[in-house]
Amino acid sequence: MNFQNTNKTLKVVLSVGDESGIGPEIILKALYSNEIPKNIDFTLVGSRKNLQNTYKSLRSLGLENLANPRDLKIHDLEISSSENDPQSNYGDSSFQYLTKAIEIVKQYPNSALVTGPICKKSWSLAGHYFSGQTEVLAKSCGVKNVGMLFTAKSPITGWRFNTLLATTHIALCEVPNKLTTELIHSKLDLFKDFCNTYTYNPTLKVAGLNPHAGEEGILGHEEKDWLNDALITWNEKNKSIKLLGPLSPDSCWNSSVKAWSDKNAEKHDGILAMYHDQGLIPMKVIALNYSVNTTIGLPFIRTSPDHGTGFDIAGKGIAQSQSMIEAIKAAIEMTNNSRLLNAH
Repeated sequence: MNFQNTNKTLKVVLSVGDESGIGPEIILKALYSNEIPKNIDFTLVGSRKNLQNTYKSLRSLGLENLANPRDLKIHDLEISSSENDPQSNYGDSSFQYLTKAIEIVKQYPNSALVTGPICKKSWSLAGHYFSGQTEVLAKSCGVKNVGMLFTAKSPITGWRFNTLLATTHIALCEVPNKLTTELIHSKLDLFKDFCNTYTYNPTLKVAGLNPHAGEEGILGHEEKDWLNDALITWNEKNKSIKLLGPLSPDSCWNSSVKAWSDKNAEKHDGILAMYHDQGLIPMKVIALNYSVNTTIGLPFIRTSPDHGTGFDIAGKGIAQSQSMIEAIKAAIEMTNNSRLLNAH
């Protein structure tokens, strides 16, 4: 879908996520931050009452750097609930907030979606059987090929660090059976389109599945049996891409560490990881709170902070908001990039 920017003001819709977690807190903190541009039309989707109560509670703890809900545009949704099952109630509410936020974003061509963290268990208890928000977004937009991409912009060098996952929220034992040539090709297609919005000749790396990328079949056979050939055949059709791999996973991200902190280090544009933790562990260790989850392949930009609901610290006023700030900034940057819109 090729959106045309008919509105001068960019609209960012934020779904607050699970309200028993830290979502409302980090949103109020982030929207107060001077890192967020002031010329953005923000709309929050959630419970006005909950946001007001969160604000009052945080203020009573001595926190001052908070956006006041009375000054915010809020699409107020009060979801009927049962006193007997609060976790299910929060799960249902967060699901309804997301679906309404998607509906709003679809109505505005110059808009982006930022989602607060949700609890998959609470969704399940409420009867919403999705493994994550990415899957809901794909279904709502009628898109089959989407990618879970984690991105972070280094505050030291300005380099954008990108890791795309070939498989997402599945058990580790299921990963080898899910990986196919077709899947790898589809993810590389998405990755190429994303990276082409920043550079015309991207360098992409692909991590192997097995230790040492299989060591020629001694430590695993997937690379030798089909992954090597899959990368060769894709690269033959995409000669403008410098494709490296499959690389040993234990050293694949070493260059990312250097590029994050050294302006003179050799840069790459992205790494394709075979499974969730293979990509997320180095991403979170290197980028810390600057990492952002974004869904590529949708007709609009969607980002989210790269962390969970933080139930253990909810209500204490100590949740860090940097990842939410980065999620908002990334959504603005990506949506304002006309070439990125054209790639979608």
